[in-house]
Amino acid sequence: MNSVTPGKVAYWNDQSVLILELKGFSKAIVRVIETDSTDIVPVRDLALNPAEAAKNHQSKHLVAEDKEWELALERFEVIKSLLDNPGRTENDVKEVARKEGKGTTTIYRWLKRFEETGLVSSLLRQARTDKGDHKLVDEVEELIQAQIEKEYLRKERPSVLKLYRIIKAECIKADLPVPHKNTVYARVRKIDDKESIRRRISPKAAKQQFQPITGRFPGGNYPNSVVQIDHTKVDLIIVDEAHRLPIGRPYLTIAIDVATKMISGFKITLDPPSASTVGLCVAHAIMSKDNWLAKRDIDAEWPIYGKMEKIHVDNGKDFRSNMLKRACQQHGIILEFRPKGQPNYGPHVERAFRTFMQEVQTIPGTTFSSVKDKLDYDSEGNACMTLAELELWFTNFIVYYYHHKSHKGINKMAPIKLYTEAVFGDKYKPGIGLPAPVEDEESLRLDFTPYVERTVQRQGVIIDNIHYYSDVLRKWIGAKEVNDRTKKRKFIFARDPRDISVIHFFDPDTHRYVSIPYLNPSRPTISLWELKAVAKSLKDDEQPLIDEDAIFKGIQRMREIEAEAVERTRLAKQQRATEKRKRRMAERRNNWTVEDNKPDKHDEPKILGPNVDDAEDFDETDFDDIQPFSDVELN
Repeated sequence: MNSVTPGKVAYWNDQSVLILELKGFSKAIVRVIETDSTDIVPVRDLALNPAEAAKNHQSKHLVAEDKEWELALERFEVIKSLLDNPGRTENDVKEVARKEGKGTTTIYRWLKRFEETGLVSSLLRQARTDKGDHKLVDEVEELIQAQIEKEYLRKERPSVLKLYRIIKAECIKADLPVPHKNTVYARVRKIDDKESIRRRISPKAAKQQFQPITGRFPGGNYPNSVVQIDHTKVDLIIVDEAHRLPIGRPYLTIAIDVATKMISGFKITLDPPSASTVGLCVAHAIMSKDNWLAKRDIDAEWPIYGKMEKIHVDNGKDFRSNMLKRACQQHGIILEFRPKGQPNYGPHVERAFRTFMQEVQTIPGTTFSSVKDKLDYDSEGNACMTLAELELWFTNFIVYYYHHKSHKGINKMAPIKLYTEAVFGDKYKPGIGLPAPVEDEESLRLDFTPYVERTVQRQGVIIDNIHYYSDVLRKWIGAKEVNDRTKKRKFIFARDPRDISVIHFFDPDTHRYVSIPYLNPSRPTISLWELKAVAKSLKDDEQPLIDEDAIFKGIQRMREIEAEAVERTRLAKQQRATEKRKRRMAERRNNWTVEDNKPDKHDEPKILGPNVDDAEDFDETDFDDIQPFSDVELN
């Protein structure tokens, strides 16, 4: 596991530095190797890889063929034990090379490529200059495959050498060139291991060897070793930003670190859980929370960040998207699914949800946990919190309360204390160090953002009837598939549902994302939720076609209606306040009378207040209830 620890070499401002000491969760004391000077630097500015390598983050995992990607994963598994051993020796590398049947130089090359980027895609097979050239004639290739099926994949389990002899004899008999022995070995290595064992031994043996072993949940032993993610519906009615009217219950997605019970990240949405929600939650869990807290003016620590080794989830459809699978593989994260029918595999996140809901049920507008508990409580009538306010409330709850509250599951320790001990160590054991900083947070966020595949037309790209264009798309207009010139080529476009005014084009040449704005830059920024709402209204109106102009006209009209509703609501509240004030004034005037006792004829009458008859001459100003500019109509 990559981590920032004393004694490790890192990179800062294009310089090699030696980490001397960690100062809290955010700073480190370092010595610049070249100048031998000492400085205190933010941990987030340190990189464990050379700066140039950090700039070359490429999302090749999106376009890699399945077989090539599987090969990269196999290589990663080979060197994983060495990556987890920062004090590895040459003998360790030689032992892994011997065990895996690889050359020592090959293992060193894989280690170097992975450590420069920290991405599994760096282990993809390098493109050959002679790619596409035929090394064998088709007849020989077909003969090899036929003999593998006939002679090699059978219960008698013949050796590869015997297979080669058979192929050699058949080639001589058919007057075909004899392939090299290594070629036959290479074809055999391509056979799926599970299929090979199933055919050569038995289906039962294949099942026993390759089926995951189920049982008790393997809890993480250190931060970011295992993170659980799940969703729940919040026991609270929220209101909209404009009218403060109830709009329903939101969904909460959280990521919790199993070892320390720290909340790694979360996402609150009005839409049901989806691949988009999961991706945003994972990205939030991995990235540093400094900017998140600063934007919300929260002066507290939320120190957990960095790539987790394993994400543990249930079997929901939202966790099985190809985007999430590939993104996790790209960043070396294991995506593990909970065995069906075994709820004991998800206790940590479930307990966290119960704790959160107990606190939520104290907020006005709560729905409680059941109808029985709710009784006759008016949840909608008492609702007062918007989605943004709930997000702010929940962030404060996490960093000020939940992380500092003792937990029974961790010996009544606070998660923040356990995390601190794990990072910095104590008198009994050394710490594991701070997580390695995320060098390109934007690329990582886009890796975990849902994407669509579209062709590029002369007017750009069209997604949900919205046109996008940038000059970077010019060379791809009307492009054809490389292997099938009869089909138009589709490209990958990532899109953040919270803001679809910009999409992100994955350039197949540079393997990097490029931002693509609206074709018409005068269009307003909208969310995917607004787009769906307008599209539904246009469909309900039985419009013959849904076009872009109609969509943005609908959005503009919706926003105008909202603004008008807000203004009418304001004026209505003002009118009610004015009428109420006038009624109180009338009641007071009716109670202001001359003292009931008849005055002496030689004395002036003692006046307690103006008589009703004198009301026209009385100043009606109510100094106790005055409202500044309350009667001024605002246009």
